[in-house]
Amino acid sequence: MSGGVRLTRRRVLELAGAATALSATPWRIPRAAAAERRHALAVFGEARHPAGFAHFDYVNPDAPRGGELRLVPSSAAGNQNLQTFNTFNMFILRGDSPPLMELTHSGLMVRGLDEPDAVYGHIAEAVEIDGQRYAFVLRDGLTFSDGSPITSADVVYSFDVIRKHGHPAYAQPLTDNIASLEAPDPLTAVVTFKDGASNRMPPLIATYPVLCKAYYEANDFTAAKLDVPVTSGAYTVGEYGPGRYLNFERRKDYWGDALATGIGHNNFNRIRIDLYRERTLAFEAFKTGKENFREEFTSKVWATEYTFPAITRGDVIRRDFPDNRPAGAQGWFINTRREKFADKRVREALGWAFDFEWENQHLFYGAYTRTQSYFMNSDLMAEGEPSAAELALLEPFRDQVDPAVFGPAWTAPVSDGSGRDRNNLRRASDLLAEAGWERRNGQLVNAKGEPLVVEYLYPSEPTSERIWLPFANTLRTIGVEPRAVPVDATQYQLRIVNFDFDLMTQRFAFGPTPNDSIRQFFASSAANVSGSYNLPGIADPVVDAMLDAMMTAGTREGMVAAARVMDRVLRVGHYWIPQWYKAVHSVAYWDEFGIPEKKPHYEFPVETTWWSRNA
Repeated sequence: MSGGVRLTRRRVLELAGAATALSATPWRIPRAAAAERRHALAVFGEARHPAGFAHFDYVNPDAPRGGELRLVPSSAAGNQNLQTFNTFNMFILRGDSPPLMELTHSGLMVRGLDEPDAVYGHIAEAVEIDGQRYAFVLRDGLTFSDGSPITSADVVYSFDVIRKHGHPAYAQPLTDNIASLEAPDPLTAVVTFKDGASNRMPPLIATYPVLCKAYYEANDFTAAKLDVPVTSGAYTVGEYGPGRYLNFERRKDYWGDALATGIGHNNFNRIRIDLYRERTLAFEAFKTGKENFREEFTSKVWATEYTFPAITRGDVIRRDFPDNRPAGAQGWFINTRREKFADKRVREALGWAFDFEWENQHLFYGAYTRTQSYFMNSDLMAEGEPSAAELALLEPFRDQVDPAVFGPAWTAPVSDGSGRDRNNLRRASDLLAEAGWERRNGQLVNAKGEPLVVEYLYPSEPTSERIWLPFANTLRTIGVEPRAVPVDATQYQLRIVNFDFDLMTQRFAFGPTPNDSIRQFFASSAANVSGSYNLPGIADPVVDAMLDAMMTAGTREGMVAAARVMDRVLRVGHYWIPQWYKAVHSVAYWDEFGIPEKKPHYEFPVETTWWSRNA
């Protein structure tokens, strides 16, 4: 299934020597001798599909259109909320928008999902490149959902309004990298990048949505409201009930259906999302056929509860699809903005108290593998001793990093699976004592006599409680006072935006070629920006340096080396307690769908590439 995103620009580092040892010269947007016209963009190398290609390899070009996909969404980006909504604008910080709103938007270009970083012309038929100047040539005759024409003025307006008033996840890459925007004629939108802008930026901004200028000039872009917007995508907002359901209706006049980038896509006449506060209710709805597709994230349910009559009759199919995407990071993130977590020994101690082996055996039926890295299941993950290229990057910072960074990559503690591994708990207690926490009457207190309280913030639902309770019990064993803080979906979103938590659970993953939005997760400049994804408040100049090295690497090898160094530094910082992952999509669906023969390597686009056999 689809999902997503984030932030900022850094100073240029004194890494010339290290970067040269890695690749060639650090690579910003290259200068061109003369304007060059392209149908596609790629960060490294050339796009796979040539100009004039018929369609992507992972679609069925003859897929019929019709029918309905009904599901409970499983991923969100920006201000999207999996439990409720009060706005249809997913590009602002205010309010909660519904998942899958991206179905209603189209960009200048679209990703090729079987390639690491290539994008192909969609609204734009081509881009003419002259150094920092990218002139996107729009196709003539394209329209918004209200029938009005899509012009370069809409493109320029979209970039401008998002960079000035948008959610930081979308705004920051634009403000940090765009020098100017122009619309010299109705079908040409010119983006000029700042000197030093990363070569990741053109493919990234090319996938931003094209918004309707006329609509937002008449309607406040920043307002959180449920007026149905005029949009550029294959679907429009249909019937809805806030906090309950929403129908996305396919546009019969969508121009993208005839393009190579659209053939075989957007096959359902309607995509309905239903929102539930409890997974049990969502599962019951699937069993009765109210939902006809479900991705299962609860290992106990997957192992023991798919025994209902529709399974027995063969009406419902269970299947694991490989997930080749970088698995990214899932865990309890620790808010270092809070004084009690400023000492990394305290954060590390919490990690020693978590018994993954016990939970995996007793709660998850052995379904998961322990997450170790911020880049799990990808070549960006650090393993073993640093390579020569990594050491070249690390050496200038030897006096600024933990010496452990120069050794084997940190891995999470392994327990005996008892739920009370004495050696691990002893190590946790020793670290807390070193950090100044003293045990009195069974409780850890600091020099002021204040107890060590750890609150876990989560949206109220039983699965989170089931996972938290065993961990809470081991924390209590070492003198920590654990507190569960369940809140409703709206309050949860607000508290996360304002970093009002001790611990919270999050999962994020990056594409195979991370772009400038990765700064939203790790850059010092994002640490105190409301709504950024830098949940722990990471503010480390070495991490900033590696972000710059990643974004300016002239080769994929150089980018990989910088990512691995950053991974090493982050892991010894103990900003989180890593949880688990599995490299498959476990799904169940009613036997009424057509499925392409080939799944794209880097995504699982059920909503856009499957089709209904009832069409």
